[in-house]
Amino acid sequence: MNEPKRVGIVSTWFERGAGYVSRQYKELLEKKYQVFVYARGGEYAKGDPTWDTPEVTWGRRNSISSTAIDLRDFERWLDRNAIDVVFFNEQKWWDPILLCNRKGIPNGAYIDYYTEETIPIYGLHDFLICNTKKHYQAFNWHKGAHYVPWGTDIDLFSPVKTREFVQEVLPHVVQRLKTKTVFFQSVGVVPYRKGTDLLLRAFEEVKDSKAHLLLHCQINLRAELPKLSNLVDWLIESERLTLIEETVSAPGLYGLGDVYVYPSRLEGIGLTVPEALSCGLPVIVPNEGPMNEFVHEDCGIAINPVKYFTRADAYYWPQNEIDPGELASAMTEFVNGTRSLDDAKLSARRHAEATLDWSKNALGIVDIFGLESEHSKVAKESAAELAIRYNRRRKVRLKEMIRRVPILRRLT
Repeated sequence: MNEPKRVGIVSTWFERGAGYVSRQYKELLEKKYQVFVYARGGEYAKGDPTWDTPEVTWGRRNSISSTAIDLRDFERWLDRNAIDVVFFNEQKWWDPILLCNRKGIPNGAYIDYYTEETIPIYGLHDFLICNTKKHYQAFNWHKGAHYVPWGTDIDLFSPVKTREFVQEVLPHVVQRLKTKTVFFQSVGVVPYRKGTDLLLRAFEEVKDSKAHLLLHCQINLRAELPKLSNLVDWLIESERLTLIEETVSAPGLYGLGDVYVYPSRLEGIGLTVPEALSCGLPVIVPNEGPMNEFVHEDCGIAINPVKYFTRADAYYWPQNEIDPGELASAMTEFVNGTRSLDDAKLSARRHAEATLDWSKNALGIVDIFGLESEHSKVAKESAAELAIRYNRRRKVRLKEMIRRVPILRRLT
């Protein structure tokens, strides 16, 4: 009997979006393959039993780039584990992919971050997995590109389990909020990108005393949004805002909320939107992909953006911005009964069960890892030339940055 294929996942590996995505892929692929994880240096969960398991190798730290990898360390990992296929998550440093191609190891990528300049370089990969229509639109030129609709664990992220979880970890908050209509956002570590500033300004305009805002952060919110620190303090003093600043494991704090509000300016997927729907929370999002790909009119509101603008790093898709006044009006619909909150909650859960069950949506992914590459050798060689030229330009930019900022010399 043949040994199962040995799949290596290269990723951030701790409590954040990219880590959760990679862990879902790991759990899925383990049904058929042996799976090993190379945790990129710099973002670690060493010692955490949820993440630090025997099949995980903690890569050597490299401060050149957020996704830079020590190639000698990486090659030893490939050889030691006899990796047959490599899957890269949010890999913006091309050298490890070039190494895999030189060694003849098929490899693929989870699509999330790209610029107009880097899109053709993804031709280095044998296959690409796009979990949103928006990403697939940008990569359907690649013969190995696959659209696999994203989903979530609808058993873990369920109304009953999330309520039980918050009752166990934060019973005093459950008691305090039980008579309120709670608008919830999982802020994570990037409040500006997720539009938390827009949400705070909007909530200031929601006058109903039953309305309450709950923000869950993994950072110091006031430090990240200093211009709104006075508003945050005022809302807390007025008992209109609950701010929780700590890491909470899945299924998170959805069980404390009634409506999930996510006015994100830019997303790769927006993992928390399907999670919230699965927990029975209707959602309010911008009418912009990929956020609006998950929302049905019976279980959410999609607000048309009033502004589009390019992000400083030239990410391929523009950022969007919605009007805080329109956001306040949408939230008010759930408070004053214009929109039935009970009906919307039921619709949210039904919608998740019908369309967001990852165990069903991801059925074809396992087979993708066993397919022969449809991507031609010529296409990969062409992409390799682009990657090498891109690396040269980046090294020039890095040297110039180090020259201008001497403290960086000690970090490289």
